[in-house]
Amino acid sequence: MSRYWIGVASRDHVGRGVAGGFAQLCHGKAGPLARMQPGDGLVYYSPREQFAGDTPCQCFTAIGLVQPGQPYQVQMAADFTPWRRDVQFLPATAAAIRPLLTRLACIPDPQHWGQAFRFGMLQISAADFRLIAAAMTATLPADMPME
Repeated sequence: MSRYWIGVASRDHVGRGVAGGFAQLCHGKAGPLARMQPGDGLVYYSPREQFAGDTPCQCFTAIGLVQPGQPYQVQMAADFTPWRRDVQFLPATAAAIRPLLTRLACIPDPQHWGQAFRFGMLQISAADFRLIAAAMTATLPADMPME
């Protein structure tokens, strides 16, 4: 049974993952990626445009499917070897979160909607995943289970 996830990362970091075909979550921790299985859906929410910047983004910025294989480490710097997982990203356009706040089950309190994203990753329902995919004009594979 497939599961569906939102990962939180700045738009510039998401762009690197999309270009490289990988997901990296929670500052490179292995645990969040280990919870995912091949065929799971992943959508990225980007609170900011850049990791080191203040410019808000507040959009869903990428959507894809977790690929076969296990999380793996890469050497990015002498003291930074983050974990990654392969993801096939789908063609999509960024979608602002605010118009969806009252329709997403993963946002229990639309007034304090940012709280849902504070841990860097959260599991969501198939219905929320479909809603976000539609807002991003992404075409999901016909054989993707949507329980």
